[in-house]
Amino acid sequence: QVQLGESGGGSVQAGGSLRLSCTSSGSAARTIAMGWYRQVPGLQRELVAIWTRGGNTNYADSVKGRFTLFRENAFNTVYLQMNNLTPEDTAVYYCNARDETAADYWGKGTLVTVSS
Repeated sequence: QVQLGESGGGSVQAGGSLRLSCTSSGSAARTIAMGWYRQVPGLQRELVAIWTRGGNTNYADSVKGRFTLFRENAFNTVYLQMNNLTPEDTAVYYCNARDETAADYWGKGTLVTVSS
């Protein structure tokens, strides 16, 4: 059973930075995508940033230039470096991984709160 362990959420003032991390364990199939989504209560979960096998990293327009996703492949870990945070970035952030069988896995979520 694949498990995604998340850490790094918290509270920060606008303009501050946080780094989220997510480590995947228990996967028998090859991971083909891994990244982060976020959700505000009452709204749909939205893509923040995701790495796909083949080397592409896609970002939501709202975070381009402020957030960076990078991987530590040997440890099946992805990091989301979030800089210049704004109150609009406040959400629960979920790690996501998809394997080559097209199975999707989700972390439990970590709360990021940005105050003005």
